[in-house]
Amino acid sequence: MRSGGNAVDAAVALNAVVGVVRPTDCGIGGDLFALIHSPGTEAPAVLNASGRAGAAVSSSAMRADGHEEIPPNHPAAVTVPGCVDGWAAMLNRFGAMTLGEVLAPAIELAEEGFAVSPEMALNLEAIFEEVKDQPSAFELYPDGTPPAEGRMLRRPALAKVLRAIGFKGREALYGGEVAQAIEAATGGIITDVDLGTNRPDWVEAARLEVFGETAWTIPPNSQGYITLAALAIFEQLNPPADFADPEFHHLLIEAYRAAAWDRGLHLADPAHMTATVEELLHPLRLSERAAAISPTSATWPPSSPLPGGTAYMCTIDGSGLGVSLMQSNFHGIGSGISAGSTGVWLHSRGAGFSLEAGHPNELAPGKRPAHTLAPSLFTRDGKLSLLLGSRGGDFQPQLVIQIAADLLHLGMDPAEAQSMPRWALDAFGPGDASRPAVEDTMSPEVVAGLGAHGHDPQLVSAQRGWGPVSIIRVGADGTREAAADPRVSTAAVAGL
Repeated sequence: MRSGGNAVDAAVALNAVVGVVRPTDCGIGGDLFALIHSPGTEAPAVLNASGRAGAAVSSSAMRADGHEEIPPNHPAAVTVPGCVDGWAAMLNRFGAMTLGEVLAPAIELAEEGFAVSPEMALNLEAIFEEVKDQPSAFELYPDGTPPAEGRMLRRPALAKVLRAIGFKGREALYGGEVAQAIEAATGGIITDVDLGTNRPDWVEAARLEVFGETAWTIPPNSQGYITLAALAIFEQLNPPADFADPEFHHLLIEAYRAAAWDRGLHLADPAHMTATVEELLHPLRLSERAAAISPTSATWPPSSPLPGGTAYMCTIDGSGLGVSLMQSNFHGIGSGISAGSTGVWLHSRGAGFSLEAGHPNELAPGKRPAHTLAPSLFTRDGKLSLLLGSRGGDFQPQLVIQIAADLLHLGMDPAEAQSMPRWALDAFGPGDASRPAVEDTMSPEVVAGLGAHGHDPQLVSAQRGWGPVSIIRVGADGTREAAADPRVSTAAVAGL
């Protein structure tokens, strides 16, 4: 922005930098989703830059090999990376700078080096045995061992690819040497045709009115609709406006479970779903689910179903152009498979497919998998009011609805909301009991109250994986507030 760029230029630049210094969160081998609000427009522009399964995948072959699920480290888990196509689409439509200009900071860091953060040191140690023999591992483990916190790392191979992308555009990743390396690394599951024909889509946003604001998110194949549905259900329950009241947390947990329990039945490539996003967010559907929730006991979900590794960043500039962007390799560094020695690590988003024959989300060539990435954006009276999102896989909607409830229902400011203890559910499917893990900074009264309401809370220490949540709040007078998540040392707020 100091160089004359806008919020979209800044978001792409930031995404590229995080991909260099935090490859266990995101990178050009992964996918991207973004919502972009332009002043004077009612609905945000919504970009789905998630890639599709390769031409040579086969769910029947995976089943024949004895797989019930797709292992994250299997070549079948690699789908076409959508990130670079997403960057190009964003800049072509909204950017004020060239791709080469916005990638310059990331290229400099990759060439000159950067200090390993505490989180990255832990992450690289955890995946060392999995990835140490990959051709691109030399960049992350220059001495053949996990780097310590503070160690300077250089990524010259990735810098070369980023520089080529800045000069040639998408062809530098989806054609030539890198494309050949991707095809070889996946054993031909992804072909040069798959890479050459990949394109992102501008799609219509999912939306709902909640707490006097309009909430917007990515429609399926993203799980973002769960965020909107859970907030709408929560609002209908008339929750108390007190964070210290156990009923506030009980109703928020139940609203999430009511919205999310049948995700596995429906979420898929939109061309193959059995329900539309309009049906999933229909007021009657949400009202029925709200009516089934008890204010005194945990009741959701029913006992049987009815028919039917990530980085988040947000930016806003002086004109009011705002971006809510999420980009991911999925399971940490993704599949753990590198595209040769290019420094590009390939994501594992295909592990989100089902191998169940006939399932809407069944693995098949050319399909997009069910996706956890779910950035959000809120407007009030047509003006941008909130940019909000978090990494965390299945936890993403859970974390976003907690922060949204703190901000919109309890009236907290971003810093206060970031400091509040959080909860998360590992299991929320049909018949799963409510056993929320709760940060141990939650008051004993709330923890006891959750137990009295029929939940089984499990106390845990502050969770790095439950964030970082990123927030930019815009007041009615145009003032901006933001706060970094204290759970992660690499989370930050920057302003002009």
